[in-house]
Amino acid sequence: MNPLVHAEQAVLGAIFLEPRQLDRLSPWLRPEHFSGPAHAAIYATMLKLKADGHPAAATTAGDPVPLAWVNDTLREASTRTRGLTASHLHTLVSACPRPDHAPVYGRMVLEGAIHRSVAQHAARLHQAALNDGRTGAAEETLHHAQVLTDVLAELARGWGADARPVKPPAAYAPQAEHPQPVGEQVHADEELLLGRLASRPEQLLDLVRWLRPGDFADPGHQQIYRALGSLHHRGEPIDELTVLWEVQRRGALVDGTLDAERVRRVCDPLVGLAADHFGEQVVQASLVRTAAQAARQVEALADRDALAPGQLIGYALHALGPLDDVRRRLRLAHETEPTPRQPTSRSGATPPAARIDAARARSRLAATATPSAPVPASCAPLPDRHNHRSPS
Repeated sequence: MNPLVHAEQAVLGAIFLEPRQLDRLSPWLRPEHFSGPAHAAIYATMLKLKADGHPAAATTAGDPVPLAWVNDTLREASTRTRGLTASHLHTLVSACPRPDHAPVYGRMVLEGAIHRSVAQHAARLHQAALNDGRTGAAEETLHHAQVLTDVLAELARGWGADARPVKPPAAYAPQAEHPQPVGEQVHADEELLLGRLASRPEQLLDLVRWLRPGDFADPGHQQIYRALGSLHHRGEPIDELTVLWEVQRRGALVDGTLDAERVRRVCDPLVGLAADHFGEQVVQASLVRTAAQAARQVEALADRDALAPGQLIGYALHALGPLDDVRRRLRLAHETEPTPRQPTSRSGATPPAARIDAARARSRLAATATPSAPVPASCAPLPDRHNHRSPS
């Protein structure tokens, strides 16, 4: 028999044998903590009879338990669920090893309820993410993500644990998963965004605070976004060729993530909606994918019966950490006002002198020679023409 079912039988049998055990259980054990409707109905009936002042609930240690306690429980519980018999209740009594151990049996029931509740809400989040991934929305994902977070906080309070993320040990670390299939619209939005940024790089200022390379589903798009950000940060011109060069420097052409033709195609100048519109679409799709992955991880943790409730809650909150980060950045994207445009090299303005000097400094070879090993003249850095003065 499943140990959880045995624990539920034992705690109900303990209450039949010693109704006073309800005083130790009722403050924290509720009918919905039982896995089956029959056990939940019996326990709810016991709580009702106690609240109504049933004489059996007032018995003390050593007092005989009136037969009416069993009969009244059976009659009332039968109105809540079907199929209950007197023999079923006697089975519950025989399943209880020690009535005075009822709080321990109840704690086992509560542990099972916590695992079951976490698994159920994680499954709902996973399904919502799958549905939103197909429709291009995110409302259901956001709703169920918040519900799961609230449930974990409530379970932590009920168990007496801290609702804080805890990184699981290697034995419980999530296994590597195949990426979730991504729809054509997601790839299209990413390409439109990158094309818009390539033609209007000043719009990067509106996105860098809440759009991350990892939000792109395509690894090649992640590399192009990194290249655009680096070029813009250095104040260097941005066009198809400069982006291709930066992507090559990052090794994305060598490892096969990208090819030259694709980079040029993505970075073709485009017109249309502002970049922040496409950026929000990319972050929203990232949220849905992240939610699906986090939900699968939480489901896997909830299936680990060896995890104590406090561990399960802490590990589950840790698994939801990346999702919380994307949710925060999506809210920021909705609230952010466009940054006033500054002239850039793309519009014909000259980059600031400080940026030019910094870019040149990064391009120069660092002197690594020691006094005992002079640098050959052929390898020495060229003199800076800007600082060179002709002899008078």
